[in-house]
Amino acid sequence: MLDEKIIVGSEEWCCFPNLNVPAVKARVDSGAKTSSLHAFNIQTFKRDNAAWVSFEVHPLQQNRNTVIRCEAQIIDRRTIRSSSGNTEKRYVIKTPMKIGDLQWDIEVTLSNRDTMGYRMLLGREAMQHRMLVDPASSFNLGDLSEPEIKALYGKEDSLNTGLKIGVLASNPELYSNQRIMEAGQARGHQMHFLNIKQCYMKLDALNPEVHYRGGSLLNDLDAVIPRIRPSVTFYGCALTRHFESLGVYCLNRSEAISQSRDKLFSLQLLQQNGLDIPTSGFANSPSDTSELIDMVGGAPLIIKLLEGTQGRGVVLAETRKAAESVINAFKSLRANLLVQEFVKEAQGKDLRCFVIDGKVVASIERTAAPGEFRANIHQGGTARIVRISKEERALAIKATKVLGLKVAGVDIIRSNKGPLLLEVNSSPGLEGIESATEKDIAGLLIGAIERKLKWQAGSSHGA
Repeated sequence: MLDEKIIVGSEEWCCFPNLNVPAVKARVDSGAKTSSLHAFNIQTFKRDNAAWVSFEVHPLQQNRNTVIRCEAQIIDRRTIRSSSGNTEKRYVIKTPMKIGDLQWDIEVTLSNRDTMGYRMLLGREAMQHRMLVDPASSFNLGDLSEPEIKALYGKEDSLNTGLKIGVLASNPELYSNQRIMEAGQARGHQMHFLNIKQCYMKLDALNPEVHYRGGSLLNDLDAVIPRIRPSVTFYGCALTRHFESLGVYCLNRSEAISQSRDKLFSLQLLQQNGLDIPTSGFANSPSDTSELIDMVGGAPLIIKLLEGTQGRGVVLAETRKAAESVINAFKSLRANLLVQEFVKEAQGKDLRCFVIDGKVVASIERTAAPGEFRANIHQGGTARIVRISKEERALAIKATKVLGLKVAGVDIIRSNKGPLLLEVNSSPGLEGIESATEKDIAGLLIGAIERKLKWQAGSSHGA
């Protein structure tokens, strides 16, 4: 009967007493079949011969400091299609939900919703026979004020007894840097953004030091995450090397970063280790231009500046005459460049595999913007989640090992000859891959440091 159903708004506060989540703001969505709760650090285990899952929740939007640890029995694992069209296999739990004065059991899928507007989505299965939705209203069953929320969650988010981690980068407003800072803080670590140009070194056999502008001493950091832009590679690697000499753990070592930034050297290392790369040529003299073009199979071909990044300094020469003109123009400016075969069958697409600690944790397919030939989200391209082959996975993992990187974005192109390795990025961006896959890549980066330093939640310090 209509008069027996409660009327809810487009958003409501929910409570999960068995999960110790006193309040989470939910988006009420009758278009979604199953309800979903934000979860990360998802781990399965056995209890009394039954499958259980442990996970952590950021119950409050725009707040990664407040963390609730939860456990629940798994009732299913389902393939769910998200609103962005991506599919993901999610664990399903069944737990009591309280909304207003009413409480009943609902099924909830667990998924990282960091990039979504709400930490919870309330689907129609949970509302069936109980609710009617008034999309024009909000919090029909009661709103919570900031003081009430603070009272519910206490001061758990103020404790910072974790590691001291520095993010060595240039732009604190960059999405990737912000996410890493937030992910570390959410796991209880003391995060410090270190602008590369504002750090300076003291070289002394007895007392070497790293200082930050204003005189702060940085020797007591437990770990550093280098996020070095190409324009400051030399100084950024020098700082990373100095931190290494102090015994500070660096997620990517200076030598590995330097090798990956030298496109020619990195390709030489990769091909020496038997990894398939597009046929490439390099020459110094303009008189070698014609043979250089023939070496890679003629036009069309790709011309790459060795110092370029994020798709900049990459040109498609569609004819031999155009290729000769571009190559000779660059050489007249004394610019170092690579000439590379053009893989037509790739159709402007490539794969970005995100590798952490020898494991591909996420992969996407990037498609070039109309009129472009290179798949690059920095230049208006698009990205979608993709399943990679065993061969592609092995290629990405081996490439990072050859260059000595713990964290890398590996770019692969699919050709008629099989997967070809384009490039290995030592400071891969997070925005495109987190948005497409809805995975907490920043949290996985922090987790890699925790494993290396043998840090666990609740411990007073790191290694």
